[in-house]
Amino acid sequence: MNKAAGGPVEVVHLSGCSFSSSGSKQSGASLTCMPSPAIGTGGGGVGGLEGWRPDRALVRVQDLTPDKADQLIWLRARVHTSRAKGKQCFLVLRQQQFNVQALVAVGDRASKQMVKFAANITKESIVDVEASVRKVEQKIESCSQQDVELHIERIFVVSQAEPRLPLQLEDAVRPDGEGEEEGRATVNQDTKLDNRVIDLRTTTSQAIFRLQSGVCQLFRDTLTKKGFVEIQTPKIISAASEGGANVFTVSYFKTSAYLAQSPQLYKQMCICADFDKVFCVGPVFRAEDSNTHRHLTEFVGLDIEMAFSYHYHEVIESITDTMVQIFKGLRDNFQTEIQTVNKQFPSEPFKFLEPTLRLEYTEGVAMLREAGVEMGDEDDLRSEHLARTYDTDFYVLDKYPLAVRPFYTMPDPNDLKYSNSYDMFMRGEEILSGAQRIHDAQLLTERATHHQIDLEKIKSYIDSFRYGAPPHGGGGIGLERVCMLYLGLHNVRQTSMFPRDPKRLTP
Repeated sequence: MNKAAGGPVEVVHLSGCSFSSSGSKQSGASLTCMPSPAIGTGGGGVGGLEGWRPDRALVRVQDLTPDKADQLIWLRARVHTSRAKGKQCFLVLRQQQFNVQALVAVGDRASKQMVKFAANITKESIVDVEASVRKVEQKIESCSQQDVELHIERIFVVSQAEPRLPLQLEDAVRPDGEGEEEGRATVNQDTKLDNRVIDLRTTTSQAIFRLQSGVCQLFRDTLTKKGFVEIQTPKIISAASEGGANVFTVSYFKTSAYLAQSPQLYKQMCICADFDKVFCVGPVFRAEDSNTHRHLTEFVGLDIEMAFSYHYHEVIESITDTMVQIFKGLRDNFQTEIQTVNKQFPSEPFKFLEPTLRLEYTEGVAMLREAGVEMGDEDDLRSEHLARTYDTDFYVLDKYPLAVRPFYTMPDPNDLKYSNSYDMFMRGEEILSGAQRIHDAQLLTERATHHQIDLEKIKSYIDSFRYGAPPHGGGGIGLERVCMLYLGLHNVRQTSMFPRDPKRLTP
C-alpha cells in the first residue's frame, strides 16, 4: 500500500523498471513505461486511476525555493537534460518554463545501478521523483530555480520519450548567432513548425503563449468592466464580410458559402439589436496569398463594436484605453514571460503614451514625405518613423481615404474623399483597422453597390438598419500581431500556436 513520502512504497508495474531509495532494481531488465506511485493501478476506472488519492502532493518546480530546504518532496517533470559523471548523474527537470537541477549520487540513498538507470532515461521522458530539497552555495545560472537543487532518492518513469528527438530544445532556444564559433546549432523556423509539439515545450514558446493567454484575459476583463457583452458570431456565412476576393469559398450542401473574413456584419447586427457594446474573440479567415512575416490565412480576431453618443472618437478612446490596459497588465503581471522571451529575442520594452497619440492620415503622409519616404496619397502607412518621432510604440492614424476602406465605412461628411476610419499601430505595424459604420440602409446599399457586392447575399444585414440603428463604430485586432509586436518578435508565426499560411496546413 502507498504511504506518505518518506515511508516504504509498494509499486505495481505494467512493465519495465524503477529505482527506490534502497537502490534495488524492480521488475524487468530494460527502461520502459510504468505507472509511478503517484499514478497507481487502482481497482477501477480507466488506467486504474479511480479511487487513488495519495496522502502527499506533487510539488511544482516554480515553488522550489530555499523555503523548502531539507524537505522531502515528490515532483513530476520532464527530463530536460542528463549528464553522468562517475558515481553521480545530474538531471535538469523541467515543467513548462521552469526547471531545476537534480542529482542522483551513489551513497546511502542510491546505488550505482540507480545512477546508471537515471543516466539512461531519455530526454523529454516524464518522471516522478522523490527528492530532498537542498540549498546551493553558488547560484545555478542555467536553471530558473537558481538557489536550490534536488537530491533524488527515488525515480520512476511515467512516460518514456523515444531516444531520437526531431529537434533539441536547447538548440531551439539558442539566440541567432550565439555559439556559432563552437559549432553549436540553432533550429530554423520551418523545422520548429514541422515539429510544433516539441517546439511548444521550449521556455520561449511557453512564455509566448502564456502571455498571449494574458492578452485575451485582459481584453475580456477590461471590456466587461466597461459594460461590453461578449458575443459569438457565425464563421460560415453567405457573403464575403469584407468584400473583395480574399475569401475562402466552401461547399455548403447544394450551394456555396464563405469562411468569415471578420465578424463585422454580425457585430453591427447586434448593435441594431440594442446590445449597445459588444466584443468577440474568434477565428478569422483571409485567403490572401501573402507569404510575409505578418500575414496568416487564419488568425484570432479580437473584435469590438459599440454605439456612441455624439462622435466616433468616443469609439477610438474606448479602444485605445482597452489597449493601454492590456499593455499595463502585461507589464505588471507577465515580467517572467517577457524576460524569458527576451533571453532569446532581445527587444526594447514596449512604450506607450497616455492619452494615446492620434494623428490624421494626411499628417502621417506629410511627415513621411518630409523624412524622404516616397508616398502616394492612398499608400499603406506602415513605418517606425512616426513611432520614433513621438517616442511611442502605440499610436492611431485617423481619417483614411474612403477608397481604401470597406463598403460599410462612413464617409467623412466634410470631405467625401476621406472617411471616419482609423488604424492602430504597434512598433510601426498595423494591429487594428476600424471605423464609424454606415447606419443608414439607403447609404449602405449605395456603397455596397459601388463595391460590386451582391445585395441579395447581404439582404439580412442591410435590413437590420431599416428599423432604426444607432450611430456606431468599432474595430478588429489581430491577436497574434499584438503579441508579436509587444514582444518585439519578427514573425507572426512565432505567436500563432499552429500557424496557417499559403504554404502551411499542418500540423
